[in-house]
Amino acid sequence: MAVVGPTASAKTEVAMGLAERMGAEIISVDSMQVYRGMDIGVAKPSKKMQARVRHHLIDLVEPDENFTVAEFQRTARRLIADSTVPLIVCGGSGLHFRAVVDPYSFPPHDPRIRSDLDRLAPAEARARLLEADPDAGSHLDLCNPRRVVRALEVLSLSGRTPTERAEEGRRRQVQGYEPLIPFRAVGLDPDEHVGARVAARLEAMRKEGFLEEVAGLAGRLGATASQAVGYRQLLAVVRGEITEKEGFRQTERATLDLVKRQRTFFRRDPRIRWLPWSQDPDERLAMAWGAFSGGVT
Repeated sequence: MAVVGPTASAKTEVAMGLAERMGAEIISVDSMQVYRGMDIGVAKPSKKMQARVRHHLIDLVEPDENFTVAEFQRTARRLIADSTVPLIVCGGSGLHFRAVVDPYSFPPHDPRIRSDLDRLAPAEARARLLEADPDAGSHLDLCNPRRVVRALEVLSLSGRTPTERAEEGRRRQVQGYEPLIPFRAVGLDPDEHVGARVAARLEAMRKEGFLEEVAGLAGRLGATASQAVGYRQLLAVVRGEITEKEGFRQTERATLDLVKRQRTFFRRDPRIRWLPWSQDPDERLAMAWGAFSGGVT
């Protein structure tokens, strides 16, 4: 089973309720919850929540390490193959979700090539990528050095540009969504309430000590972890480049941009059953339970 949707859509709350009813465990499909110490800013389930329901694929590596989607895929599939209890896949990373359930394969890595590319200045790396693929900015965030370097690494290893890889992805979608691992999925989306929910979520994170968490991790965040929404913006606060107020304002804007990308990705998938949004937590859980048990259409 799967519970998916954009950020701030109560996925964890619903998955927790379902897991407790079913005696299930939860697999987190989140690209950043794998990092130890990144807790508040990635909305990682609390220790109390983890004591109630067992969670998998969180706190796997240190924040200065790189954990690729391919590694995530292998770890998740081993877990699913070995499990003897019901599993609920829960999260907002569309790529990680599809990497688990669908027959996705990923371009290889080459540490030597990557090491050489990591030495490029961000502007030089961008220029090199745009020279090979002038439309690269339509398919990846050129302000994210990690993504630019990865695109150059894939280009070096496979000869495929971001535009060519995006076209391959579109062809794969047209050919259908035939899963490798059969599943049923519900989608949650607050629709017009998302702005208020994101603002409330960030205020709660601020009060919990999000900025202090980032400050404590500042010297230990690697190339991937440092690009996480919120961490990237609050690192600028820690360095004294912007004010705390501006850091959280930028984080809110980046979160809403992320929500748009998540919606676009998940809404394309015809296998997801989108539930009507309710402000009532009990009603949200009841609708999800009904969808999985066959009681709701």
